[in-house]
This record gives sequence, C-alpha cells and structure tokens, in this order.
Amino acid sequence: MIELFLQQEREAIDRALEELLPAEEAWPSELHRAMRYAVLAGGKRLRPILFRLGHRIAGGDPNAVLAAACGVELIHTYSLVHDDLPAMDNDTLRRGKPTLHVVFGEALAILAGDALLTEGFRWLASYPPGDRWAPLRAEVCRRVAEAVGSQGMAGGQVEDLAASGAPAEAQRLRRIHEAKTARFIAACLACGAVLASAPPELVSALERFGLQLGVAFQVADDILDVTGTPEELGKSPGKDDAQAKLTYPRVFGLEKSRQVLAELSHTLQQEASRLDPSGLLGELVAFVCQRRS
Repeated sequence: MIELFLQQEREAIDRALEELLPAEEAWPSELHRAMRYAVLAGGKRLRPILFRLGHRIAGGDPNAVLAAACGVELIHTYSLVHDDLPAMDNDTLRRGKPTLHVVFGEALAILAGDALLTEGFRWLASYPPGDRWAPLRAEVCRRVAEAVGSQGMAGGQVEDLAASGAPAEAQRLRRIHEAKTARFIAACLACGAVLASAPPELVSALERFGLQLGVAFQVADDILDVTGTPEELGKSPGKDDAQAKLTYPRVFGLEKSRQVLAELSHTLQQEASRLDPSGLLGELVAFVCQRRS
C-alpha cells in the first residue's frame, strides 16, 4: 500500500511544483532555470507528503493543501542547495545529478537558494487562498519559520559545522539532529493538521511524533552515509566520515546505531497506530527507517 501511496503523492506534488514554479523564460530566466533545476530533480518529497498526511489525519482533504505542501518542499530544497555549497559540505552530487553550484556557479546557487526560501514562504502565506484560511496560514508560517530559523534548521547546521572533528558527545548529537532535521519534519506534519483546524492536543501529538520521526530519519541517513553507494543515495557517500562529522555511527558505532533506529521504529509504529488508524503513518515510519536512499 505504501508504495502506491508514495507514488501517487509524489506525482501530485511534482505536477503542482511544475505548475507553480516560475517559468524558465520569465525574467530573470537564469535564476528561474536554476530554481527549477534544483526542485524538479526529484527526491523523496517526504516533507510535503507529511504535510498532506497531517491534514488527512485531522480530517481534511489533502488536495486543499497541495500548494501549501509544495511550499515546504521549496524550503527544504533551499536547504539542500546551501548545504551543498563549497563553504558548507562541498558536495558535487545531489539526487543523482550535479549539484546546483556545479552547474550554475556558486553565486547563482546562493541566490537560487534565497529565492526558493522566500518563494516557499510566499506559497505558505498564500495557500489555501481566502480570508477564512488567513489565521491558519499565519500560524503555519510561524511554525515553519521557527523550525528552520536560528533555533531550528539554521542553528542545527551551525552546530553541525562546529562539531566536526570535536569529541563524540551523544547529547550534542541529539541536539544537532533535532534542530537540523527533526524540527522541520515535525512542523510539516503538525502544520497540515493546523490547516484542518485540528484541536491543539492533536497538533501537539503530531508534532511530538514528527520530532521522533525526524530523529529516526537522520539516524537512517547517518547509517546510509556509511553503507550506501552513490547509485543508491543519489549523492556522495562517506562525506560525514571524511569531514569527521558528529553522527550516530561515530558516537555509537554502526551496529548500535542500527539498534537505536530499530528501537525508534518500534516506538513510532506503536504511536502511529494510535494517531492514524488508516495505517498510512505507520507504513511511512517503515519507509523512513528501512529506506536505502
């Protein structure tokens, strides 16, 4: 069931992204070509899928929040573009293709990332359209901004860079992963529910669940950087070890990291069955924890 669900979700999201992104020929065309190259290169689309699933779990129609969900994908893509820059991870492969700065140059990659971030927030502030959605859109923008700002993704990235080569500390590792990855994933799931006018207790439960799911996602990512191939990952493996980054395998070793992931998966599966009787959320947990890319 999950394979068909993910395929249908990705197809819907990709069609919407294709339509909503500025056309290549629109001024400034070079910038728009770079933005479309980064976004339309593919990917798991996990964050917009979680956004739509959160809306569905709260009783809403996921098609009503498709454009808003695409906004979080733009924000995610901006983070990847900037992560790949020479000043950051200096990666040359992303989603199986040359990274944006390799194709378009470093300056345009920076500007394309900036444009994707701001365009993503424009979509979140605009969709769904209509006055009745306005307070909910404002709340979504606030939550996403907190998740990707100085105490979220940006702050996590700062500490991730600072921790390279530093002594292995489990508490610091958890803080980095929660800020850099998990808070945005949690916000996506919760914000979908916000747009369905879900009760605060459901929004909070989905946010807590999303935070744990985000940590599991990052633990799996750390493991794959050790065990994956470029063909599987669509990016260069072994970068974490080469840069002496603080990761689960570095702190706990590979086998213990796998055990941690299995325990997280078990806990999440139990909670998913309570939050979503349809079973989709539980199957998504399995996808995140067992993925090969």
